[in-house]
Amino acid sequence: MSKEPGFSNFSVNKILSNHQSSLDQARIRLLYYGLGIVFVGLAALLSNVYYQHQPILTATAAILLVATVVFFKWLTYRPDWRTISHGLLVLGTLVNLVDIFVTLQTVNIIAIQMVILIIIFSFYMLGQKSGIVYSIINLVPVLAFLIIQYNDYYFISFIKPEQVDQSTIIIAVFANFILLIYIHSHFYNAFYSNIQQLKKTSEDQTQLNIQLNAAMGKAEKSSQAKSEFLSIMSHEIRTPLNAVIGMSNLLLMSNPRHDQKENLEILKFSASNLLALVNDVLDFNKIESGKVVFEHVSLNLDDLMQNICGGQKIKAEEKGLTFKVDVDSRLRSKIVFGDPTRITQIIFNLVNNAIKFTKEGHIWVRVSCVEDRHNIITVNFAVKDTGIGIEKDNLDTIFEPFAQESISTTRQYGGTGLGLAIIKRLLELQGLKMNVASKPGVGSEFSFNMEFPVSTEVISPRIESTNAPIYNPNDHISAMRVLIAEDNMVNVMLMKKLFSKWNIVPTIAENGERAVELVQYGNFDIILMDLQMPVMNGFDAATEIRKMPDPRKANIPIIALTASALFDIRERVFNSGMNDYVAKPFKPIELFEKMQHLVEPVL
Repeated sequence: MSKEPGFSNFSVNKILSNHQSSLDQARIRLLYYGLGIVFVGLAALLSNVYYQHQPILTATAAILLVATVVFFKWLTYRPDWRTISHGLLVLGTLVNLVDIFVTLQTVNIIAIQMVILIIIFSFYMLGQKSGIVYSIINLVPVLAFLIIQYNDYYFISFIKPEQVDQSTIIIAVFANFILLIYIHSHFYNAFYSNIQQLKKTSEDQTQLNIQLNAAMGKAEKSSQAKSEFLSIMSHEIRTPLNAVIGMSNLLLMSNPRHDQKENLEILKFSASNLLALVNDVLDFNKIESGKVVFEHVSLNLDDLMQNICGGQKIKAEEKGLTFKVDVDSRLRSKIVFGDPTRITQIIFNLVNNAIKFTKEGHIWVRVSCVEDRHNIITVNFAVKDTGIGIEKDNLDTIFEPFAQESISTTRQYGGTGLGLAIIKRLLELQGLKMNVASKPGVGSEFSFNMEFPVSTEVISPRIESTNAPIYNPNDHISAMRVLIAEDNMVNVMLMKKLFSKWNIVPTIAENGERAVELVQYGNFDIILMDLQMPVMNGFDAATEIRKMPDPRKANIPIIALTASALFDIRERVFNSGMNDYVAKPFKPIELFEKMQHLVEPVL
């Protein structure tokens, strides 16, 4: 279908286009074929009145015939059906009123038919508003004429009314009836087709909704299966890693020889790298699923940065790099609200990358206050290195998952390529953007701004406290009565060896049901509960313990031991009544501090 038909066009197909609605196409077809019917009727009428020597009617019929040809040509050249419809209605109204008031000076059946035609045509072609306007314009003068004629004989002295013979009436009435029938028939078919099309569209939409619901159901099941798979694989991978790292920690705590210590550190380093890889994959999946919840807890940025960079500084210095942490002095006395876990994750990844890709030189970590509005501060975090740098064309690529600057970079430095992808997603979820300035062979600088609400709390001067938890095997924690619910024998052996360093002999339950029984008939100060066990899992066991009638037993502190990667694991742990959780493989100091925090020291 051509969008620009030529002047010589006479085909209706060339003035129809796909962007027109079915109703508009029906209107164009009505004009096209309707003007043809009108042309035939007017030609017959013109011949009849001409041979009867009726000059006014002859002139009127000739004008209408010429106008019909003009409108038809206009339609086939520029199919502006709305303007053409207005033109036809205005012309038809004028001719009909002139015939009533001047030419015939009476209201006959032809005039009534013309009024009906104009009303129907205006509503179908132009809608309700235009239909009402044209109805009033035609009905009011006709009614006024009939009232005048009823009260007094209507007569124009200087114009003699022409008489219409029966043949003229027959031709006009027949042509008008044909037009009326055609208009109704045409629009009935158009409306019926439109209704059928809407019905088919509705049925198709229903089928699509059914298919969409089925696809959504499959997607939900797939997502659930994916989460369960990750949880199982996480548990299966973390469990042996827990044993490897745990045993490495125990052996390192046993004052090994220098050569043994070196081998153990290599073993621990390799296991830790594997654990970091697993954590990166799980963290990225968690972020992509949109299930990251940001905490809003009080923290001091100076303390947080020192904690993050403390271990990294040793790692950098072992590589011969100069490592410097510079925290704005204005931030050292402020307590702000934020998510220390996510800040740690972002800064740790950036610093880790800086150390990895820098052979020699310096690494700077800078935290500066760029705007202080008393209750809200804007802080700029920046990590700069003198490493290999990044090509300008690759600055966007490095933030894609599983991507590094080049294949040679991956081969030389290793890694999954998820670190920067995780950082980017974490910042985007908070409406933040990472800025990168880099030059190959010179180094790179990664920076971003983050806003923090400021607490009214003031940091007290740091005083060494003798009551602070100290990682000491000879501490009074040795008198603690500990129940461990764990089904994996390797983990049981590891826990026993670890607790022997603290002079604790724990009680072991091989499943959740056995743990509940031991609590019922024994006395414990704390329970370490594995979550995935046979017979009864850790969640159900914790729930049963919280239901016990003895309040002392029902309120025993419970720490969950989990190697799971399910995103809602923390919420499920607390909902089941447990006090805290430690992810496997855990650090002995972390477990030690949590146990001390939850249990009053036994003197």
